[in-house]
Order: sequence, then C-alpha cells, then structure tokens
Amino acid sequence: MDTAKKQLKYFLYTRKSTDEKERQILSLPSQRAEALKRFGDLKIISLPGESVSAFEPYKRPVFADMVERIKKGEAQGIIAWHPDRLSRNPMDAAQIIYLIDIGKIKDLKFNSYYFDNSPEGKMMLQITLSQSKYSSDKLSKDVKRGLDKKASTGWRPGLAPLGYLNSKVKDKGEQTIHNDPERYDLVKKMWSMMLTGNYTIAQIHKIATDEWKLRLPATKKRLTRKMRLNGLYKLFTTTFYYGYYEWPSGTWHKGNHEPIISEDEYDRVQFLLGRKGRPRPKTHKFAFTGLMRCGGCGASITAEEKFKKQKNGNSHHYIYYHCTKKINPNCTEKNIELKELSRQIDELIEKLTISERFKDWAIKYLHEINKDEARTNELTISTKHKRHEYIINQIDNLVLKYTSAENSESQIITEEEYARLRSRLLKEKNEIEKDLNNVGEQIEEWVELTERTFNFARYARAWFAKGDLDTKRAIFACLGSHLLLQDKKLTLQLKKPFNYIFEGLSKAENELSRLEPVKMTLNKAEIEVFNLNFPILSGRRESNPRLNLGKVT
Repeated sequence: MDTAKKQLKYFLYTRKSTDEKERQILSLPSQRAEALKRFGDLKIISLPGESVSAFEPYKRPVFADMVERIKKGEAQGIIAWHPDRLSRNPMDAAQIIYLIDIGKIKDLKFNSYYFDNSPEGKMMLQITLSQSKYSSDKLSKDVKRGLDKKASTGWRPGLAPLGYLNSKVKDKGEQTIHNDPERYDLVKKMWSMMLTGNYTIAQIHKIATDEWKLRLPATKKRLTRKMRLNGLYKLFTTTFYYGYYEWPSGTWHKGNHEPIISEDEYDRVQFLLGRKGRPRPKTHKFAFTGLMRCGGCGASITAEEKFKKQKNGNSHHYIYYHCTKKINPNCTEKNIELKELSRQIDELIEKLTISERFKDWAIKYLHEINKDEARTNELTISTKHKRHEYIINQIDNLVLKYTSAENSESQIITEEEYARLRSRLLKEKNEIEKDLNNVGEQIEEWVELTERTFNFARYARAWFAKGDLDTKRAIFACLGSHLLLQDKKLTLQLKKPFNYIFEGLSKAENELSRLEPVKMTLNKAEIEVFNLNFPILSGRRESNPRLNLGKVT
C-alpha cells in the first residue's frame, strides 16, 4: 500500500437493514471486525453502526453526518463492507460520486469489492451502485407483490393488532392471524366498556394496565411492556377489530380473523370519540333501498344513518330514507325515519294478514276445487287423447295414399294437397301434445302458488317483525310494484294475489266466523255458493287496486 494512502483518514461505516432479504449480510459487529482486520494499518475513525434501509435518501442520520464531515475535510476516505452498504438509491450514490469528482473523497475501501480512483474505476463504481439500486427496486417489488397476494387472501400483512397473534408455523408470506388467548378477551372487554359510554379512554387505560395487568406481547426487538394511552386511542379507531383492513391504501379486504365487534359498534365508538373514524368500506346494508322511488320527481330512494348525542351523554342512532334528487336537485320531498316507514309497511301487511283458521280453510277449499277441476280435466284429457289418436291415423292414411301405386301420377292426391294436409294435421298434433304435457303441470303450479300466497298472508307480518334485513327486504318486495314515497307516505300497486285477499278478506272472514260452529264438509254446491259470494277470492274476477295504507284508490 502506497504511503499517500496511508496518510489518509477513513471513516468506518457499517450498516445492516432488518428489512432486507439478504440475511447473509454480516452483523454490524462482524462488519466492523472484518474491516479492522483487513484495513487495520490505516487511520480509521469509527462511526456508530446504522440499522436502517438505504432504499430511500435522507433517512440515515449517521450517513448524513459522515458526508458533512467529509465535506469539512475530517476524513478523505470511507471503509465499508460493500458499495451497497453506502447506497441503494440514486441520491446518496450521486453524493458519493460527486465527492470523489471534487476530490473530497480520495479513496474507498471495501471488504468484498475493489475500487480504483480512476475514470474506469469510478465508472465501475457507478455501475455497482446502479446494480444495488436495481436489486433494491426488484426486492421492493417482489415483497410488495407477496404482501398484496397475502392481503387478498384475507390475512393482513404485518404485526397483528393487540388481541391477536401472528402464526409462527407457516412459511413467510403465508402466516395467518389467530386470537391471542391471553389478551383477546381483555381487548373485547375494553371495547365493551367503551360502548357503554360510561368510561373515558384514560379510565379504560388505567383499568387495563393497573388492574388487569394488560401488557403488549414481546417482539424480536422489544420485551413485553405497558400499552401507552395513545396506543389505546389507535386501537379504538382500528377497523381490523370489526373484520376489515386496508391494504394497500384505498383497497379494502374482509379478514379471515374473528372480529371482536360489529361495524355498527365500531361506528358508535367513533361517534363517542367525536370523530368519523378512519376511511373504511361502506358495508352497512339498508333493507329498502333500491325498491322505492320518489313520488315527487321519480328519482330513487336512498338511505343514510345519523347519530345524535344528547347533553346527558346518551346517544341515538337513526336511519332516514329520502330522495336522491338525481332527477330534480330541487325536489322538496322530505325524508322519512326508518321506524315510521317500518310502521307503515307493518300496517300494510296487517291489512293482508289472515287468520290460521281462514288459511287452513282456504287451502282446503283450493284442494276441493282442484279435485273438481281434475274430474273435468280427465274428460278433457280423454277427449284430447282420442283426437290425438285420430290425427295420427289420418297422417298414416295420408302417407299411404300419397305413396300408393294408384297415385303414381297424382291421380288421387297432388303433392301440393299432400303437403298442405300433412302440415295442418302435424300442427294440430303438436298443439294437442303440448296441451297434454302442460295441463297437469299447470294445475299443480296453480295450487302451489296459491298455497304459498295464503301462507305468506298468514305469516308475513311475523316474518317481517322478527326477520333480518334480507327477510324484511324480500317481504316488502313481494307485496307489489310501483312503490312510491310521497309526502312521507308509502303507496304501492298490490300484486294480483294480494288484490284478491285485500278486497275479499273482511267479507270472507265474517262469513267463515258465522259458519264456524257448524262443522260441514265442502261439496260442489257450497263451492258454487262461495264463488258467487266471493268472486275475487275465487279468481272469477280480477281487480288491481291502488293501496295507500287504508284506502283503495
């Protein structure tokens, strides 16, 4: 080694990134030891080791301090394990090259790379630093792709929030998240306390840390420790606890982990905290959106929820249905609260509700009609079968005539006559076969449909009262069409089966009550009497009333 280089002063720079895939890179003490072993005869100024990624510029305080000291002339060279320890981004790489160009850096020493301060040597250094940049970019892209894939499968990348643990049994990138047996129930208890509205976050924090002795789980870098107050604030705004997480920014996923709270409970806590919470997916479902239109302008009806907090600390949750105003921005129709809308729907269903006695009687009556019609249909079907056989014989005779020797020159029947007669007979044959295939199915479908109608009329009100959102929506949609909201009143066009029930229900129930003490079996005469007295229920007459919760228009 020449004497000039021995007179230079060198900064010994060591760096290791815990984020890097290259786990083979030596530890900071090992890098220092190897450098001193190889370059121990040089004048070395040791620097603190740096454990941080070099992928982004201006993120390394030790490196930045070293560059400033080189500019001041405190040292004229740098010792490092490899050029990629100095830089993995173009900004820091440019600083190194520039300091070499202006003579502030006269020499670089590496354990696993040789540098020559010449035009060729600087070119090769630039290539090496560029290769480090490429490796970082590729590594970053590969890692990001792996994390995105993991997130899309329902497992949030990164450290699991308090109350959960990352599994340690699967390969990297395939780890799942499961409940922390030591902390899951305690975190759930904290959410429950917050939901009561009787505790502040500071009070919950004191109870959890002092009374329950709740501690954060240990990590590779840190031992178990107390949770800070700001950590509890963060916990109460984390959507992961109701089952959703964001990865990457703007993309939401439903997690496979077990939620601690529901979305409604999360919303309530955000309201108690006086904030809207972090952006999150809109998963709240409204039972009756997409079914109604505004009676004023014809636009769709939408829904929104609101929270109101009283001075005494109580909070209330409301859902309002209102016009979207997409057709007429100046539409003056007012909104209607969910409770009032549900009351109107219940009132409508109540007017269609029949008694158990009437339901059983009506279905029995339907089966009697079915038996009577079946006897009539038997005669009809027998007649059609005979006609079908006759037509087949006619077709056979027509073919024999047309193909006979006596008709070789069309003396009996011409080709045009044969084609016309055969076409007519085949058409009638196909129509009879279609009727024979459909008649049985039509009777069964009619009875099944009508039975469903009466069962619906009997139980729909109970289903609506006790059902979930999907059940309420289905019942509401089954009632009719042209559902309108105007002047905070619901109007709709009843479907045909319910028209019959609505118009004839009162009279039929009264008649049934009058006849109830006398147990009589139905006969054909009684059926005819019923048909005459209740033409709508019997299906002899159609009606299409406009129902406005109590009056037909």
